[in-house]
Amino acid sequence: MSQLTIVDLAKRLGLSKSTVSRAFRDNVDINPATKARILAMAEEIGFSPNVYASSLKANKSLTIAIIIPEFGNKFFSQAIKGIEAVARSKGYHTLIYVTDHQVQNEASIIRSLANGRVDGVIISASGEGKDHSHIQLLEERGIPVMFFDRAYDDWKGGYITGNDFDSAYLATKHLITNACKRIAYLAINPNVSIGKVRKNGYEKALLEAGLTIHPELILDTVNDAEQNMRDIAALIEREKPDAIFASVERLAISSIRVAKQQGIRIPEDLKIICFSCLDIADLIDPALSVVKQPAYEMGELVTKYLLDKMDDPTSDKFANSVYLDSQLIFQKSSLK
Repeated sequence: MSQLTIVDLAKRLGLSKSTVSRAFRDNVDINPATKARILAMAEEIGFSPNVYASSLKANKSLTIAIIIPEFGNKFFSQAIKGIEAVARSKGYHTLIYVTDHQVQNEASIIRSLANGRVDGVIISASGEGKDHSHIQLLEERGIPVMFFDRAYDDWKGGYITGNDFDSAYLATKHLITNACKRIAYLAINPNVSIGKVRKNGYEKALLEAGLTIHPELILDTVNDAEQNMRDIAALIEREKPDAIFASVERLAISSIRVAKQQGIRIPEDLKIICFSCLDIADLIDPALSVVKQPAYEMGELVTKYLLDKMDDPTSDKFANSVYLDSQLIFQKSSLK
């Protein structure tokens, strides 16, 4: 039996080819009842549109690139799930690239994509460097870009992120309420957008409570677990903090390990809270207090914005950042 075509389906339904085609492209200018009838008949006769051929005619790859700093972080795995759910529902495929927090890797990836391999790019900034001209290259080639979670200071467009300032402020205020006065703030690359915003929220809570901001309690460390554990151990020995606010979950985990190695009791001697998407925070001993980020929802929304930007790149809405609320979950690690 010869392969069914969109013309065959249109004849069976008594509709025009363009009407049937709009149903498969998910156009808004088609009656929902007509669309449902078309899709039901397609299912009945086993018709599937040749998306690849259609994309070639439209000069589209139907592919979206996702560029992230790392894989070893629950936040990004959850965000990717959200991105892919929306992309698949609209007939797009995704390609995932990892920069390992290196701006040169990010630039190399983007230059390889600028030849039209993808229709759009979703990116979370590597956090390095002052030259981000590679981002401009995409825009010059007409490839829409949307940032999520992390952006650059020189990025002129909006991006989708969490309400990190408010969350950091409330997390620090929670530690203060629980009798903490020497609160250490731990970060990896505090120059990236979220690092600065979270630090600002931490500092506001200290000042509001009449506490001094001690620069020596603010630790800028690295991704490597062995090295950041050494840095944290040195900080604890030198500064004797009574609480740690970690801007990323891996630093909270390293802090717990250091505390156990040194016989420091949590929460009696040291209270801990962190930004995290861990589903098992309650299973850690003691249960870890977290600022739980809406990673999946962030992935969904940034993809919807990117698809909208593909349709109308000049819309004013892309100049405004969107802030999603995180959930503060206070557990044993930060309570009296």
